[in-house]
Amino acid sequence: MKDLLKAFEEKKPEIVFEWKDTETEAEGWVVINSLRGGAAGGGTRMRAGLDRHEVESLAKTMEVKFTVSGPAIGGAKSGINFDPSDPRKQGVLDRWFKVVTPLLKNYYGTGGDLNVDEIHDVIPLTEQYGLWHPQEGVLTGHFDVRENGRIHQIGQLRHGVSKVLEEAKYSPDLKRKYRVADMITGFGVAESIKHFYSIYDGSSAGKRAITQGWGNVAAAAAFYLVKQGVKIVGIIDRVGGLVNTTGFTEEEITALFLNRNGNALNHPNMLSFDEINEKIWSIGAEIFIPAAASRLVSKEQVRLLIEHGLEVIASGANVPFADREIFYGPVMEYADEQVAVIPDFVANCGMARVFAYLMQPNIEISDEAIFNDVSSVIREEMKNIHALTPQPKNISSKAYELALKQLLS
Repeated sequence: MKDLLKAFEEKKPEIVFEWKDTETEAEGWVVINSLRGGAAGGGTRMRAGLDRHEVESLAKTMEVKFTVSGPAIGGAKSGINFDPSDPRKQGVLDRWFKVVTPLLKNYYGTGGDLNVDEIHDVIPLTEQYGLWHPQEGVLTGHFDVRENGRIHQIGQLRHGVSKVLEEAKYSPDLKRKYRVADMITGFGVAESIKHFYSIYDGSSAGKRAITQGWGNVAAAAAFYLVKQGVKIVGIIDRVGGLVNTTGFTEEEITALFLNRNGNALNHPNMLSFDEINEKIWSIGAEIFIPAAASRLVSKEQVRLLIEHGLEVIASGANVPFADREIFYGPVMEYADEQVAVIPDFVANCGMARVFAYLMQPNIEISDEAIFNDVSSVIREEMKNIHALTPQPKNISSKAYELALKQLLS
């Protein structure tokens, strides 16, 4: 597996597009790792301090993710080095999408990512510059769909991604009109945990969980996990956190979801970040969901979690471990050898799978159909991994082996 990883990591990306904003200090990159199948896909993120190396690593991660979610295309990523809290953010995004539109028209498909919202940022701005949908390039480059068919499938994408959830089991509040794109990634993370336990002879009911982060992925994962009977015992976010060793109720988790300050945890009794960071790694939980940002989880934090009963890590964030390596560094390897680590390209493939599902002709567009499709794809991949490693360890290693054999064959 490590030889395969080394070969994949060292392969240079096919296309790197670099941009300097004329009106601010913002800079950005589109990295297309390959045009496998004639196209590439990957979201657009923004954060202060982002660099080309991060974008390259995420593009490679997307290529691996497509081996699970489909379609069989190359991986790509867009990244903008700029503070998303800066009031000039919208102007930066406007100018960014203006210059990358030719790529998006022909062979690159994008979506939302860290600090860039699919519904409120990506779709309106790409429409403004003449795209029917930000995934149009995948339909053109990979599917080679004729004009009439492309209009039909773009219609499915427009409707499905932005679809307002109609079933209470998928939405924390039907009145607030949450959409598929708001909830599907967290749902997939929760389903990966459910399928892990069912395939490896167990049940998630009664297990304790800790989430790192409280944005759309972590909060949605917690919302769905409590419906499985999982007890959320701790939340650590960038502004602070909460602990309840007996587990927050379903009503309390829903309230914490709805009462967020933007994408941040918000509660009057919240512990400071220093307090929660001192406490949370030792409170005891079988499940850990790192879903805050990339490269945050240290070996010491993993060690403490394992000492206090950890069984499974489901990666809500891309490359959540504090490794320099693109995929599988020493921290991830240590965790993978000790407990079950469901890698990011399986656990958080929900949005990529939704795009792939909606690109198929004449599919059903309903809450049930979309969410069930994501769940079944994740379950099948977990079964494939189980066939290679029937013990709940080295799951990530075997998952990479499966994916890289496809990409390097």
